[in-house]
Amino acid sequence: MKQSGSWPNDNFLQLCRGRYGAILPHTCATPLKYQIFRPSSIGADLCLHGFRNVYGLPEHSDDLRDSEPYRLYNLDVFAYDLHSRLGLYGSVPLLVAHKPDRTLGVFWLNASETFVNVQYSPTDRQKTPPANRRKVRPRTDVRWMSESGVIDCTVLLGPNPQQLFSQFAQLTGFQALPPLFALGYHQSRWNYDDEADVEAVDAGFNHHGIPYDVIWLDIEHTDGKRYFTWDPVCFPEPTRLQRRLEQKKRKLVVINDPHIKVDPDWSLYCEARDGGHFVKDREGQIYRGTCWPGDSSYLDFSSPETRSWYSGCFSLDKYKGSTSSLHVWNDMNEPSVFNGPEQTMPKDAVHSGGWEHRDLHNLYGFYQATVEGLITRSGGSERPFVLSRSFFAGSQKFGAIWTGDNVASWEYLKISLPMLLSLSLAGIAFCGADVGGFFQDPEPELLVRWYQAAALQPFFRGHSAKMMKRREPWLFGEEVTAAIRTAIQQRYCLLLYWYTLFHQAHTAGLPPLRLVPLWVEFPREHNTFTVDHQYMIGGALLVCPVTEPGVQEVEVLLPGSGEIWYNVHSAAAYRGGRTLSLPVTLNTVPVFQRGGSVICRSEGHFSCTADLQRLPISITVALNNQGVAAGELYLDDFHSFRYRDAKSFCLRRFDMRSGWLAAGGEGTFDCDTVVQSVTVLGVKTKPSAVTVHLTFTIKVLHCLHPTQPTFRASVESNWEHVKGKNPVFSVLK
Repeated sequence: MKQSGSWPNDNFLQLCRGRYGAILPHTCATPLKYQIFRPSSIGADLCLHGFRNVYGLPEHSDDLRDSEPYRLYNLDVFAYDLHSRLGLYGSVPLLVAHKPDRTLGVFWLNASETFVNVQYSPTDRQKTPPANRRKVRPRTDVRWMSESGVIDCTVLLGPNPQQLFSQFAQLTGFQALPPLFALGYHQSRWNYDDEADVEAVDAGFNHHGIPYDVIWLDIEHTDGKRYFTWDPVCFPEPTRLQRRLEQKKRKLVVINDPHIKVDPDWSLYCEARDGGHFVKDREGQIYRGTCWPGDSSYLDFSSPETRSWYSGCFSLDKYKGSTSSLHVWNDMNEPSVFNGPEQTMPKDAVHSGGWEHRDLHNLYGFYQATVEGLITRSGGSERPFVLSRSFFAGSQKFGAIWTGDNVASWEYLKISLPMLLSLSLAGIAFCGADVGGFFQDPEPELLVRWYQAAALQPFFRGHSAKMMKRREPWLFGEEVTAAIRTAIQQRYCLLLYWYTLFHQAHTAGLPPLRLVPLWVEFPREHNTFTVDHQYMIGGALLVCPVTEPGVQEVEVLLPGSGEIWYNVHSAAAYRGGRTLSLPVTLNTVPVFQRGGSVICRSEGHFSCTADLQRLPISITVALNNQGVAAGELYLDDFHSFRYRDAKSFCLRRFDMRSGWLAAGGEGTFDCDTVVQSVTVLGVKTKPSAVTVHLTFTIKVLHCLHPTQPTFRASVESNWEHVKGKNPVFSVLK
């Protein structure tokens, strides 16, 4: 191992080695146009001394345990097995190790089929001879084995979790800042039947008072599974459909897969064929496989020319029926080949430059140039939204991913939590799981609990297969509809907090699910190291989704012996460093605000995220034991790159200490956001008066009634006085 001087700072160590073997002609009876590599493999063993807890290596429906190796090989796996080490839709070869005084990461940059074997040294005192107990230190042995490529291994030295996240983002890229609508609720199904069906579902959300932002169309919206087209019978006026949604400030997302229907009468297929944009087989001919359209060829995104051509296909003049409010879902991009080995592309298929598919398999979906196409479509001004099923290290730069074809069962709901936490730890912050399960029909209680959990996760989409019963939120009776409505409305109330967290991920590499498990915020507390059923949203909110049926009480670990945790529903305060038994109903999920934090919420009725620009906010200040609290609010226009190109943003930092709440910050974005109320949790005595200054400072004067735990300053609708001493109140201006 040698230290590399090429990295941004001294917190990286790198292992490097040149290619294993040379390019050799393949010996066979039939002459080939391409030379290919002989079978080879590379590997390395690392010993992590002093570490007994490791995390990461997505994507698997499992936690990290020793025994069988974990496979990193992107595959289309329908209704994947639980607690399996086999590969799923995406791969991030990052392993994170943690102990109380150090967090480090091992990043194995290799896109070929990879196995990772994790072995823990004996740590059970009963297995250690008494004479050796003091001599045995915990350790974790990690063996990396890849089929081809080079040894390119970087050790991220931390030493704390936040520094490690930043280091990994410096290597692979920072999370894209999504447009705000992408953080709202998405309604999807394989497939909505026609334009009338889409409009009926859209109207149903309005009728039942449930906010949502995006409706999705699966493969059936196309003309015979030809992407970039529309079914002329079911979707004859797609532009009109999008305009009607846009009038309500809502968006449409359509699917676009990397396989292209073999059709000599289709102009797009002919362009791709004649331009040399398809992957070749080992004989030098265009590779053909089977997927949704039947006989298909696969675009070669490893070629810059192909990426440029493909991104141009999203231009409004070329993609007929599209508008600027249309966004894209990239599915089946592992790539999925129904008649291929393991339902994917053969390893000896040939890409641009003569590279075999085996060398870059896990990068295939990473290179799909949809994001570039949508940015170019807007002239570089608008942030795109793209969802991808396949991913690799760095995919966070492009958009969101989800956990694929899950099943409507309590077990899949439960495993979705560690799966998402593992993804977020590996830099893929914008992630989610299909609400209710893609396959099979959920019982009403399961559906409610899944909505409640997903509303507290980054990507929030309901999706199901076409052979399943319809699953719109109002189809299960008023009790279920009300519970789902509440979960979605609470999500929208927190969107400004989520948006601020994504700003932090975009600029500093900090994941919104901060994270897997609670040890990231409490790195020295051993009892948090194996908790993966509850997690932090940022540094301020602790959530514990209910993932089992018929539950009337849950146990919640409140970490930090010096912490105070406030129940967001009741404002009750609890000391940290304990496990709390909390009653729950079908309508409640345990959520706690951490003492020492400030959170901004939107107040009022939502139909979609566009309403946030007109609604007031409330500020909740949760005091810690020292009587202080701090937090941030980030605002911009929610859709363009002006925050980056023109520095048009507003970042407010709230700081409360000694009875003063100050709001300072930076940025030139002129917003009309006003504050409706300020709630201070943890005030020891009731204040007798409140003074509000135009310098953005609130002072709590001498207090009475020591039993009063909270103080609420409400601003009336004319914004001319605060209940109390008649001061003028104005913020963010």
